[in-house]
This record gives sequence, structure tokens and C-alpha cells, in this order.
Amino acid sequence: MYKIELKYGCNPNQKPSCIYMENGKDLPVEVLSGKPGYINFLDAFNGWLLVKELKAATGLPAATSFKHVSPAGAAVGLPLDKTLSKIYWVDDLGELSPLACAYARARGADRMSSFGDFIALSDICDIDTARLIKREVSDGVIAPGYTKEALEILKQKKKGNYNVIQVDPDYIPSPVEKKQVFGITFEQGRNELDVNGELLSNLVTKKKEVPEEALMDMKIALITLKYTQSNSVCFVKGGQAIGIGAGQQSRVHCTRLAGNKADNWFLRQSPQVLNLQFVETLGRAERDNAIDVYIGEEYMDVLADGAWERIFKVKPEVFTREEKRAWLDKMTEVTVGSDAFFPFADNIERAHKSGVKYIAQPGGSVRDDLVIACCDKYDMVMAFTGIRLFHH
Repeated sequence: MYKIELKYGCNPNQKPSCIYMENGKDLPVEVLSGKPGYINFLDAFNGWLLVKELKAATGLPAATSFKHVSPAGAAVGLPLDKTLSKIYWVDDLGELSPLACAYARARGADRMSSFGDFIALSDICDIDTARLIKREVSDGVIAPGYTKEALEILKQKKKGNYNVIQVDPDYIPSPVEKKQVFGITFEQGRNELDVNGELLSNLVTKKKEVPEEALMDMKIALITLKYTQSNSVCFVKGGQAIGIGAGQQSRVHCTRLAGNKADNWFLRQSPQVLNLQFVETLGRAERDNAIDVYIGEEYMDVLADGAWERIFKVKPEVFTREEKRAWLDKMTEVTVGSDAFFPFADNIERAHKSGVKYIAQPGGSVRDDLVIACCDKYDMVMAFTGIRLFHH
């Protein structure tokens, strides 16, 4: 099939809409279930490129959770400990396959943003991953293939209307890409940058030791940023993005947004959150929302009399600002990547508050010396890649 008709474009008034190959060749994708829309395919293709590169860079199965053409989370398939299994709501599923672990991590990093996501998987979707996907609120999934059992499970989702796309893993796009804006065609070479160890070899801080785990996290951060709407900053720990700040005009706002998401990820692992007792009728999405409010500044929205009874079996104590700061001070060994240089040291100061120890950024600011000095103050390691990763 060289052309797929879509229901409409970005919005219902934007008709007609379709995707097709200009050269008349068949599309490298097949729709196995549902009817994906314009934004679905944008998420699917960007997500597929992201996980394909993560797999190539790390050798591990990879998954990403996309919303509005930026990843809400991305991860590789490392095992989950008991705490992560619990905060990702998968502790009832038993031992998961590496691919399912990758998606649990990608979805779990920022579950509020991942609600209604489009999923991309680097490997053939197995039954564990399909079981996990089936019970989440999601728009669709793209993968290089599906086991028979996994496909049967996914086709049952949304009364048979769940979007399931199979992509040809051997398809190589043209080295030149085009898009139209205002009836004018833009053309550029594809961003074929290979994120590897050599790219991260220019260490500009006094401290220069980068363990293998941190090197992997640096690669994950940069590959994630490569497919995130700019400006963008990505916090990574333990093989997964834990906070992504996308599409902000100010870089420090990107850093704050990503850092706040990383903080929320870690706060969800605190005893105060792990010991919350929810009423049995509350769904996962409602629990996610309640936790997000509970650890934020609007906590009385869920703790006020008449409100907490609908959410909790037992009224929780207030999670004070001092208690949250004390818990966050335990978060360490975090990596941060930026798609363009940090123009001021305020980004480093904010990153430090979220336990950042390793940084990968292009460099090239007139204030690089101040940024490096701030990293040295906190005993951080920073690599200058020399490469910008804007994505629009």
C-alpha cells in the first residue's frame, strides 16, 4: 500500500488527510488494527526512530511513550526492582520480559503525561508487553512485529479499534527530508548523527570519570532529545528518562520542567507515597492523579475533608516541603542532556537540586567557563558533544 487515508489532519477541520510515498512505492508500514490518525503516525514514526536508535546504541530492547510528537518517557529493558514495579502499577504481573520492562519504565516515568500515549517498541511485541499495553489508556503501538498471542490481545483493546502498526525494520528513509509550511517546501538532510562513545569523549570538567552506566544514560538522554520538540532537556537515571522538558522557549524552563518531573518520579518512591492506601474502586489513572496532587503544592485538593474519603482508605499525613526536600536529597547519579548549549549556570544549579552528576551538552556558549565552573563546584562530570540536536 503506497497511500493510507486518514480521518483528518491535526484537527477535524483539516481535510483531506493521508500519508503516502511520493515515489509511488509501498509504505514501510502496515496497519494491523484500528485507523491511526495524522498525529498518531507522527508519534509512531518519531517513536520508532527513537527506539531503533536506543536499541542500536545499548544493545537492549527499548520502548518509548509519545504524546504530541514528543516522548513522555523512553527506556531500555533493564529489570524492575520491587519499588519501581509498585510505582509503575505492574507488581501484579509477575516477572516481565525485557521489552515489557522497557515499556513499563517508559510509561512509568511520567504517567500523567503518558495517559493516551502512542507506543513504540524496538522488538517484536511479546505477550508480556501486550498484556501491559492492554490495560493502559493508549492510542496505539508501532513495532517491527507481533507474536500471534500479543496481536490477539491488542486487537481486543478498544473493542477492536486500537491502533496497531507494523513497521518494516529494514526500511531506510531518503537522506533528504521535506515538509511544507505556508505552501512552501522545506528541504534538509536527515539527522543521521550516531550517538556513540566518541561523541561523549570531550570531558571539560575537572572530574572526568564516567562509569558505563552513566555513559549509557548519556546516550539515552541524547537519543531521546534527538526526537523531542526543542528546546529540550532530558534527565535520565538507570536506563530510563525520568524527566523530559520539551518545547520551551527558555532553556532554564526546560531544565526546571524536566527537573520537576524527575523529582516527582523520585518522590513517588518515598515511604509517604508507597504507603498510601487507595480505595479499591480507584483506577490507575485516578491514583496517578491523586499522587501527583498529593506530592505537589495543591495537596489539600486531595486531603480536605470530603475529598480524601473518595480516594484513600486512611487519610494521609501532609507530605511537608521539608520532608520532600530531605527525600530528594537522596537522589544521586542522575544524568542530564541538553539539545543545545546551556547559556547560563542557572541550569546547572537547578540540575544539582535533582541529583545530577553527569551532563552531556553541545557547549559553545560565551559563558561556557561559568557553566564549567558551576559543574566543578558540585563535582559533576560534563561532556561537550559539539553537536546541536534541535528537532521541529
